[in-house]
Amino acid sequence: MPILRELRALTPVQRNTFAASFLGWTLDSFDFFLLTFCLKAIAATFHVGPKQVAEAVFWTLVMRPVGAFLFGAMAEKYGRRSTLMVNVVAFSAFELASAFAPTLHSFLLCRALFGIAMGGVWGVGAALALETLPAQGRGFFSGLLQEGYVVGNLLAAALFGLLFPHLHGVGMIANWRVMFMLGSLPALLAFYLRFNVEESPAWLASRAESTVDGRSDSIKPALTWPVLVGCLPIFLFLIVLMTAFTSFSHGTQDLYPTFLLDRGLSEGRVGLIAAIANLGALTGGVCCGTISEKFGRRRTIFVAALFAIPMIPLWAWSHSAAMLAVGGFLMQFMVQGAWGIVPAHLNELSPGPVRAILPGVAYQLGNLLSSRNAVFQESYAIRHNAGSLNVALSATVVIVAIVVAAVTALGPEAKGADLSSNSA
Repeated sequence: MPILRELRALTPVQRNTFAASFLGWTLDSFDFFLLTFCLKAIAATFHVGPKQVAEAVFWTLVMRPVGAFLFGAMAEKYGRRSTLMVNVVAFSAFELASAFAPTLHSFLLCRALFGIAMGGVWGVGAALALETLPAQGRGFFSGLLQEGYVVGNLLAAALFGLLFPHLHGVGMIANWRVMFMLGSLPALLAFYLRFNVEESPAWLASRAESTVDGRSDSIKPALTWPVLVGCLPIFLFLIVLMTAFTSFSHGTQDLYPTFLLDRGLSEGRVGLIAAIANLGALTGGVCCGTISEKFGRRRTIFVAALFAIPMIPLWAWSHSAAMLAVGGFLMQFMVQGAWGIVPAHLNELSPGPVRAILPGVAYQLGNLLSSRNAVFQESYAIRHNAGSLNVALSATVVIVAIVVAAVTALGPEAKGADLSSNSA
């Protein structure tokens, strides 16, 4: 199997580093998507509508750029591994705090703090992994790493489908609160990072250089305002690109469980359909990431994005659970197929001195700019009728898929760039 062959080619250090980065992104995603599956249950607890609870998704996305900058700066100064450990513990702690929030306002505050912690994981983890892995097969590992987000969604879907229906009336604790308590378990990953993962070779090399120069007490000497200003053109491009990408993924994922529940499907079937869709996403990310090694990053993203449009009828307009599952598989194959190339594409385009900051901040600013997506979609459905959510979902895919393809085609590509050095 290609996956096993690629993984066997890694050294034990590379394998452990990739596993830790993958698990960090997976468990971060798992905690985020628990919220999307529990929107209606949370709304019932706080006696509000789903739209009010959807604000939690907004605040999580809004605060992610803050975390990307803070944890990215920490990773440049103190190293990728130690920063990722702190990051994992932080998002797990705020997930646990969310479970005990007594009011909607305190719950929204917890989700905003969770967003800060969540914002740091992708940039730091991707830098740690891609700076440690060999250049050969980078597209494959990029696809697999990005799909840690999908695996987290899959785990949330599985837990929701298998456990949530059986939690009704258990003691005095609301069922969604139990789900969020379980979502704090990723903190245990910090122990794996501490004892099994080594620091990025590129960061260690840059630290050795700064020590020789007598400047080891500062944040990496190459990280200066002139360097940041010089990165401004590519930074602005990546923000536009990631705004389109995050609208693509969140526009097809965040309210899809709510859409399925509105169709009268049980929690078990919703969890199953979401799980099947995420299997499609996982397959698409790995396949398209691997294909991008031959056909290029831009061309593969362009094709995958546009092929999402023909999947809309099955995905949003089918009348049976089976056909909705098929549509979900195909839609997420294309959406996450395009996404699977993002870690490699962004890190290859980013200068070494800002590699732990620039991709992550651009990614999370994209989330910020698209953060009202779920609220807009839910508002449209309320203004018209509950059945209009499929209209909002369909329109989102058509518009955003075209934008993703167009922006990608107009931008640069640096496939195969050397990521073994953090020098400018």
